[in-house]
Amino acid sequence: MDVTRLSYSLQTISSHRTITLRQSRTILPTATTTMRHRRHLRLILTLPTRRHYATKYTAKVTSTSPTGRTLSVEVTPPPPLPTDIRGYALPRRDLVCKATQIILHQSRSATSDPFLDLADYLSSLSVSLTPAEASEILKSLNDADLALKFFRFCPSLSTKFQHDAFTCNRILLILSKSAAPARFDLARSIVSDMHRSNIRGNISTVNLLIGLFGSSDDLETTMELVKKWSLKMNSYTYKCLVQAFLRSYDTAKAFQCYMELRRHGYKLDIYCYNMLLHALAKDEKVEQAYKVFEDMKKKHCEPDEFTYTIMIRMSGKLGKGEESLVFFQELLDKGCNLNLIVYNTIIQALARSNMVDKAILVFMKMVEANCRLNEFTYSVILNLLIAQGQLSRLDELVEVSKRYVTKSIYAYLVKTLSKLGHDDEAHRLFCNMWKFHDKGDRDAYMSMLESLCAAGKTAEAIDLLSNIHEKGVTTDTMMYNTVLAALGKSKQVSHLHEVYEKMKTDGPEPDIFTYNIVISGFGRAGKVDEAMTVFEQLENSDCKPDIVSYNSLINCLGKNGDVDEAHMRFKEMQEKGFSPDVVTYSTLIECFGKTDKVEMACRLFDDMLARGCCPNIVTYNILLDCLERCGRTAEAVDLYAKLKQQGLTPDWITYAVLERLQSGSHKKFRVRRQSPITGWVISPIR
Repeated sequence: MDVTRLSYSLQTISSHRTITLRQSRTILPTATTTMRHRRHLRLILTLPTRRHYATKYTAKVTSTSPTGRTLSVEVTPPPPLPTDIRGYALPRRDLVCKATQIILHQSRSATSDPFLDLADYLSSLSVSLTPAEASEILKSLNDADLALKFFRFCPSLSTKFQHDAFTCNRILLILSKSAAPARFDLARSIVSDMHRSNIRGNISTVNLLIGLFGSSDDLETTMELVKKWSLKMNSYTYKCLVQAFLRSYDTAKAFQCYMELRRHGYKLDIYCYNMLLHALAKDEKVEQAYKVFEDMKKKHCEPDEFTYTIMIRMSGKLGKGEESLVFFQELLDKGCNLNLIVYNTIIQALARSNMVDKAILVFMKMVEANCRLNEFTYSVILNLLIAQGQLSRLDELVEVSKRYVTKSIYAYLVKTLSKLGHDDEAHRLFCNMWKFHDKGDRDAYMSMLESLCAAGKTAEAIDLLSNIHEKGVTTDTMMYNTVLAALGKSKQVSHLHEVYEKMKTDGPEPDIFTYNIVISGFGRAGKVDEAMTVFEQLENSDCKPDIVSYNSLINCLGKNGDVDEAHMRFKEMQEKGFSPDVVTYSTLIECFGKTDKVEMACRLFDDMLARGCCPNIVTYNILLDCLERCGRTAEAVDLYAKLKQQGLTPDWITYAVLERLQSGSHKKFRVRRQSPITGWVISPIR
């Protein structure tokens, strides 16, 4: 009978002696044992010559054939897992990379499960993942859903695997960066799993939960974990708490947390200090803001330009211009690089205290420092000069800083001055822009046109409109409409016709607003034929008449005595599908009232009500005036009752008509009112 013998040899080698221990046992042959082969297994354990080295193990498998030949193979067992100086196992980088590759690659395939493939791969190597390796794999997964699936799958890889605080922190960090709506519920479930598995978190766990939950109800639950896990809050934890309260606009709790941090001897970083200062200053908690500012200096956290900007803005809002200057001087003494925000803030603070000379001095320093000015800078200076009656100094400031005055700044200044009624200053600045800039700004030219037209300087407006193209700006329909409206309002028929014809010849194409403005302008001047001609051109153009076009034409015809033609146009617009509005009815009722056709006026009023068009106070005043002049007092009183029933408020014209009704005086004189739609007169006759 062949016998396979297994021999174990333990050899301990020192510098003085060698001890050899041998143990032998006989193994009976099995059914698979062949008669020709006999195997011997010898395990030799060798200890190092120096006792402070670790024991090394080697194994040798020897096979002996019946012929006497032997074959030996030496087997080296896998090395133990590497550890750091604290004894924690270090992650195997090759294993982490391969596992990450399997998960990311297979997750893109619809036919395979990446986690089952990972389990097969690990079982083929007879290895299991450690929590540190699982944490590294989580770090490499940039998808929150995929990372969470892997986190849930890890315990099924091995019965010995259990998540620790580090893997839990890693998945919480991934969830905090995710925008998924369910991230809060998922974080709560992970904390619950930690409780069930008796996993004790660390202070980083608390910090992550504070940042994730913010100032919600979960924040109190998070703070209870500090006591449950016997943790000590550090400076970063307090910082997270302060920022969480500030993000929820709860400055009271934020300051309370800051005071607790201060009692523990901690301090914030410059970013968190500025964030707290900004919130306190915004809520006008001045004393607390000053306390935090002084603490910054005591805690050796040097205030930066943003800190001083916050303090300057706060003192400026309180009207403490001198205090703002003190902060500004401290900032200069520190040698900080002042930016645009700092300069604008100090100028605004001085402007609130009406310190014109100081504000201009800072403006000059800003120019000397080569800090580019923007529209806000000029707007603060402009408003300050206007408020203090020193607008004459604007030209000097613009001249000093002309290298920074862009076309958009010129446009802003021109537009603002025009709106505030300072037309001369606006025109002077506009001339400077025209002189110093080869390319013009469309908004500036539009503002200047509006200013000239509002001031009645139509000749200058026409000249500007003709020369705009020299500065590379194309005239548009809005520019022409602005000038045409001013010409129509001033009844300058010749210029109105000239500009209108130039627009049709040189472009741009007139739009519906252009036609309506020209029709209204000719009608205002009593040029009915010209208005009819423009209306016909409108009908033949790509733009078709609208309700405003018909209202303008009806107004033109009726106010110039052609009531029958106006009524025909009224019927025509209805046939073309236009529903007359309150302006249409009011205009036509007034036209019939002027010609003493009271019955037609009353019939139109009844038709207006029947069609569901509600009359306004102007309509009632027109008809009341018409009835009063014709002596139909009873009908006028009934109409006044309808006015009150409709819920309208009588105005001074209404009461004037009622006074005439009571006195029996039937005088005729005109009170003209401006229509907000057509620009025409639709006022009652008294």
